[in-house]
Amino acid sequence: MARLPRLVVPNQLHHVIAQGHNDQPIVRDDADHQAFLTWLREAARQSRVAIHAYVVLPSRLQLLATPADDTGLSKMMQSLGRLYVPYFNARYGRTGGLWEGRFRATVLDPAAYFVPCACLIEYQPVSTGLVADVAAYPWSSHAHHAGHQKEPWLSDHPAYWALGNTPFEREAAYQQVSQSPVDSAVSEKIWLATRKAWALGSEEFCRRLAKLTARRLAPVSRGRPRKVVVAQGAAAATAVKPVEKVRPLRSSPQTRAITPEKAD
Repeated sequence: MARLPRLVVPNQLHHVIAQGHNDQPIVRDDADHQAFLTWLREAARQSRVAIHAYVVLPSRLQLLATPADDTGLSKMMQSLGRLYVPYFNARYGRTGGLWEGRFRATVLDPAAYFVPCACLIEYQPVSTGLVADVAAYPWSSHAHHAGHQKEPWLSDHPAYWALGNTPFEREAAYQQVSQSPVDSAVSEKIWLATRKAWALGSEEFCRRLAKLTARRLAPVSRGRPRKVVVAQGAAAATAVKPVEKVRPLRSSPQTRAITPEKAD
């Protein structure tokens, strides 16, 4: 089946995941993390992508980001590859690409999902057993949002500012919600939407988003339409018959599950 183009809509919030090839490391020590973040900042600046939240895990990168145009995310990942991968390959005597397949991305409704997704991203070091406390991992945006250490290159999303009227209120509110795992039902929705590249948000959000892109935002329902029954005069109380069957339209192709990613 034909693969739908990646869902990227300018000036909208995107959840982005990039995985190391065969789940192999993309960073191995502090020097790698620092180099990676340096070139991520530069790639985002060049590509006009605002980064709101991030985590760099040993074999995975996760972001919340807003691109200024529909090519920004791809350009950013391409630029990151050109800048970082030669450094990594030279340091560890390897060749070839770093990423497994295409990066995954989808659009999220920020009012409902910015804070849960930011917390989900920043909690990954705890979920994967790297640290016991979310504040103990230095390679994520948690310290920025919790007020421990500001990172000027990050762009605070309006949904973060809505947590309070002052920096202290925002930081305190964020600390409170980020200390425990995100609700499993919410996290599953975020993971599934990102893996399948379908938009995630309220009906009103999706209606507004549909006006901004020609790309489908949700899968096409499958299967035969339900049979409809109609009344037949005075005998309707005891007898009904089905409407003449109509051959259903063939369903449009759906995207297959995307493996994380070769920047394209």
